[in-house]
Formats: sequence, C-alpha cells, structure tokens
Amino acid sequence: MKDKQEFFELLGEIDGRDFSEYNRIIGDYDFARYVLKVTRIPTEAEDPGTVFVVRVPTQVAGFPPNLYTTAIRRTALEDLLVRKVSDALSKVTAYDDEGISRRRLFVATPGQKILPRSAMVIADDYIEARLTVNLPARRGRILGEEARHVFFEELPAVVNASLVYCNLDEIEVARFVDLMEDADAIRQNLPTRGLVGFVGEGAFLIRLDHSDKPDYDRDVPLSVPEELLVDIEVPNKGRVRGLGVPSGITVVLGDAYSGRTELMKALAAGIYNHIPGDGREYVISMPDTVYIAAEDRRSVQRVDISAFVRHNPAGRDVRQYTTTHADPCAAQAAAVAEALEIGARTLLFDESDSNSGFLCLDSRLQGLASGIEPRLIPLSVCARKMVDDLGISIVVAGAASVTEFIPVADTVLRVDDYQVTDITREAKQLAIQQADLRPDAEALARLVEQARWVVPSSLDPSSGRHDAVVGAEGIDRLRFGNYVVNLTAIAQLADTCQTETIGLILYYAKNRYLDEGRPIRELLDLIDRDLSTEGLECLTRDLRGDLARPRRYEIAAALNRLVSLRISRVAG
Repeated sequence: MKDKQEFFELLGEIDGRDFSEYNRIIGDYDFARYVLKVTRIPTEAEDPGTVFVVRVPTQVAGFPPNLYTTAIRRTALEDLLVRKVSDALSKVTAYDDEGISRRRLFVATPGQKILPRSAMVIADDYIEARLTVNLPARRGRILGEEARHVFFEELPAVVNASLVYCNLDEIEVARFVDLMEDADAIRQNLPTRGLVGFVGEGAFLIRLDHSDKPDYDRDVPLSVPEELLVDIEVPNKGRVRGLGVPSGITVVLGDAYSGRTELMKALAAGIYNHIPGDGREYVISMPDTVYIAAEDRRSVQRVDISAFVRHNPAGRDVRQYTTTHADPCAAQAAAVAEALEIGARTLLFDESDSNSGFLCLDSRLQGLASGIEPRLIPLSVCARKMVDDLGISIVVAGAASVTEFIPVADTVLRVDDYQVTDITREAKQLAIQQADLRPDAEALARLVEQARWVVPSSLDPSSGRHDAVVGAEGIDRLRFGNYVVNLTAIAQLADTCQTETIGLILYYAKNRYLDEGRPIRELLDLIDRDLSTEGLECLTRDLRGDLARPRRYEIAAALNRLVSLRISRVAG
C-alpha cells in the first residue's frame, strides 16, 4: 500500500499530461484514517466517472456493533450512511481556475425507501463507501491541482462528516436503525395475526405531485376508529397501533378524493421500509404483495389468461396468449397470471388504473345481453374462488367498479377524508345481484401451476457492435439490447438504481443460468439465492456503486415485457 504523500506527488507529476496518464494512480493509498482504493480509470475524459472506494477501519469509524448485528439493522445503517455521504457531498464544492463550480464526487442518492444498495458496505472490520469520481481534466489534459483539491480537501471532509460515528447525531442514527427493525418486526408479525397489511395510526399518505416525497402542506393524518385498531409489539418502540388489513378479500370504498387511492398506493409501497419523517414509516405490507395495473399495448408471451378471458376477439389462444400489443383488459389478466406464477400471495387493485371490464361486470345489464356468451369472466366473479382455492388475498379499491365484490368480500372498508370505517355489515345488507357467471376452477388452478420455460436466445443484450447494451433510461425505462422495456405500469419499482440492477440481473441470468431453457420461477429462485448469499457484487465484474436490490416480482415484470422474450413451452 502506498502513502498518501505518494498520491499527492503523483497528481503533481501528471498535471497537464494526457488523460490516459491517470492510469498511474491505480492502487491503494493510506490516508491514515481511511484507505483510498483506485481500481480502474476511464480511457477518455468524456467517459462516465469511475468508482473509487473509501474504506474506513471499524476502529476509526467507531460505530457501536449493536447498530449492525443483524442483516436488517446493517441494511438500515448502510442506507443512512449513504444519505450522510450524499449530504456531505452537497456541501463541498470545487471551483476551477476560471471560478466555475464543478462537482467531482457523487454517490447514488437514495429516495424515501430503504433498500439494500451497493454504494455502502459494512463489514466486521471496515466500512466501505463507493463514490463516483469525475476526474478533473480540460480538453483531454489532466488538471492535477484540481484533483489534489478533490482528494485532499473535499474527500477528507466528506469522510469525516459522514463515516465517523462521533461526528454524527447518535440519537438520529439509533432512531433510523431502530425504526427499520421495528417495521420489519411488524412485517414478520402480519401472518400470525391474519393480516396482509398494516397502516399505522396517524400515517401521512399524500405525496407531492409526481414525487414520492410527502406533501406536508396538504397532508391529513389517517384516522382509524378504536374498534379497527390492532396493536403489534415491536422491539424498540414497544407497541404500535394501526389499521390491520385482513387476509381474504378486502374491499376499500371511496371516491377519487377520499384518500382511498393514497391508501392503496401506500399499501403497495409498504413492501419497503421508509425513512423517518416519510409519513409511511409504519405502513407495512407482506413482501409478496403485488400491485396489478392495466396497461395498453404491452408484450405478452404464452400466458394462460383463460381464467378471465374466454374468447379473444383477435382469435388468439387464451390458454397461451401471445401478442406484442395487448389491450388493457388482457394485459391486466396477464399481469395477474404472471404474478401468481412466481409466488405472489397478495394482489392489490385500484379502479383508478384498472380496466373496468377486467374488474367487474355490471349485473344490471345482463338482461340486455341475454343469449350472448360472455367473453370475459371478471375478477369479481373469480375472487372468492381464487382466495379459497389458491390461498391468496385480494384487496380491491374503488367507487364505481367494485360493487360486485361486496357479496363475496370478507371485509368492506370506507375511506372518507382519510378516515377509515368498517362498513362490512351495512354493505352486506345491500341488494347486490351478482353476475350470472361461474369461475372456471381448472383455469384458476393453472394460474399457480403453470411454468413457462424461457428460450435462452431470446434474452439478447447485444446491440450493433456491442456485446451488451444494458441500462436504465429512467425508473420506468430499461434498455436491454435493441429493445426498451416500458415499466410505467410497475408501481412498486422504487428507484432508478433498481431498474439498472434489473437489467444487469437479466444479463447475469442469461450468462449464468440460461445455457438451456428454464422455467421463469426456477430462474428467479436461483437469482434470489445468489443475491442473498453473494450480494449485488455477483452481478458484474466491475465495481458498482449504483445498484439497489429489486424484488423477484419487478424482475419478472421486466422480463415478461421484453419484446424479444420467447417461451419454449408451458408446463403444469
């Protein structure tokens, strides 16, 4: 290992030289309180920044071991430290010799949700931050003095402000870690309480427009009457009270401005833990909860939608439905089948982004269609059979399109101005005539039995002269080879870093596991195993600081929407 003085002198030696001379700084450098690791340098100044590693020994960082004794507490502390690094970076600004502000250090900044990330690693004997560095250069020539400012003034300030425990607010750190542990404890308690979701009393659900951040100016706390409150014991706070969303079929009634939609979005987001101050800290859902939305013109490959669609007007086989431009009803039916195929146990629907024909059939109009064989079997007809036979739960919300669910519902809740009431008894007294249709038990059973086998060659990441072109073009657009996957309808994607990681996972799966065809479920099981045992580092040879772990359901959503995907056979 080299001394930091050697690094300082080396930056002086290469000042003014061609950018390629930056390769001379590759190596490890002892900065006394931390080690700077340089493993790769971009070939040209215009190339994207490269990842530098800052490794702080545990003795120097000084974080109490109880803050990271379990996997869940370790993830929380790693997430918090990424945020602290991001805050510190925003406060240090370099100016070039022309007086122009040029930020050179970056980190993948998290949003409202706490995720396993590659930007920070806490091991038993060190803490490692992975920063992206845009090396100073002008017109292909190295700016050595500016590089010295980055590495000898900015970087030490960032490390001291964010990665040394005594320089942080100890109460804030403990609260952050304890909160995630408590949220996870609630999630672990849900099955034993017969619940699929939990919404803490007083939760703030309204978000800013086109944002995941809370809107404190117009937010109203969720109000839950005493008779609906359940208590859950957690290790740090003691007792948390809130609304328990029971297993089975739950109908949530309310208009578009009642808080119903915000509640459903919060339950969808409840698969993740949230940071203090988010408002949804104690909104918790089971990890296998999937929000199902309609979408237009998506690709579908050999999905059995016969449980919901008897006949397709285009003449396509509904047992192996295939198209590159599915209509919203067929697309939502396919999304249900795809989610159940890989293990989803709770399905969420809201009429605001569902197809009305898929959700229900207005029984009042049946007489006008007498003698006509219905092409659709709506979810309202299938729901009871799905819950009883498949062992799943369904939460469906709306005002106009969910009436048909009330006769088969276990629980009916009403949301009005963010006040939740249980109206199951009153709702059951309504004279609601159910549609004169019967669910297809065999078709419903196939939803969890089918196994679609991937054709390996259909996952092709190449484009033109490049062997692999894979990357996120935003949170809802994934480039994979010659195709862009539209993920707009995937409500539970939390971060662009997740989208980036999904692309790498598909590439990884192609290279490691698709030497021959495999069922999608088996492929996802293998990926989950690798990510759990080897971490995100298994996905790429290059060191990355911009990855965040996605769930299997979002990975499958991207795979299923890839236009080039081909299925060789369907078993089950």
